Amino acid sequence: MDELNLQNLTDVSQWITPERVDAVVLATLNVLTALVILIVALFISGWAKGRISRLAARHRRLDDTLFGFLGNIAKYLILAIGFIFILNRFGIQTTSLAALIGAAGLAIGLALQGTLSSLASGVMIIMFRPFRVGDYIAAGSESGTVTEISLFYVILKTYDGIQIVVPNSDIWSSSITNYSANTTRMMDLTIGISYDSDIKLAKEILQKIVDEDPRVLKDPAPTIGVKELGDSSINLLFRAWCNTDVYWKFRWELFEFVKKEFDANGIGIPFPTREIVFDNKLEMVKLKDQNPQKRLSSGLDNGTETGVGPVTQEDKLK
Repeated sequence: MDELNLQNLTDVSQWITPERVDAVVLATLNVLTALVILIVALFISGWAKGRISRLAARHRRLDDTLFGFLGNIAKYLILAIGFIFILNRFGIQTTSLAALIGAAGLAIGLALQGTLSSLASGVMIIMFRPFRVGDYIAAGSESGTVTEISLFYVILKTYDGIQIVVPNSDIWSSSITNYSANTTRMMDLTIGISYDSDIKLAKEILQKIVDEDPRVLKDPAPTIGVKELGDSSINLLFRAWCNTDVYWKFRWELFEFVKKEFDANGIGIPFPTREIVFDNKLEMVKLKDQNPQKRLSSGLDNGTETGVGPVTQEDKLK
């Protein structure tokens, strides 16, 4: 028994060589060093992300979404550097690994081309900030109030409460109209009155709106004038500036007020009319053969044509 134990100890002593001891010690040191590097990388990355993100909270002019994105970039960049140090510690050649990652990245990029396009567009939107959360925009074929901006998509809420998720690539590749970017907005209206109406009185009514409504801004000054002499109406130009947040309410109330005041002062608002002219007697006969309801609507039963007036002897001879 003693001889067997002695033999085992001899075998173990032969197996434990200085080279193997050094290898075990080196591996242990590498593992401990890798853990230290990982802990330090996690700590520094978290600190850097928080530091960058808090910059937006300290300064109102800075955007939260942009600095949150920059904080994430800093975090993952530090973690990537720490990972490279760990690989180097274990003797892994990072050059070949970088080539492998590059090839895999190319394959993934081709497979996710549309997604990466939205990612790149999201980075541009976050960096240049053509709009912010809460703005009402129109981009591409969609419009609504921005409720969320992410790296891949923008969420819009329409006026009737519908949520629309729009890829960033669709937004960035088209023109963007931001209705909330400016605090003031001009109301540009064309108001038509009949030719027999009093132009001066109509302008005075519009001027009354400018003078009495506190929502109309004095600077820039409002503009009221005759825009053009149309086919069936005299078109008046009405331009007034107001705050963006009251624009639509002011616009709706303005139409109602103008209609009431024009009616009270005998100013007519024309509507489109159409004249029907018959070139030959055959068309007149065809119309007379129609049912009474159509004849009544055409004006033949009372001796007139719609939009033309009484039928003359000359018309009957055609």
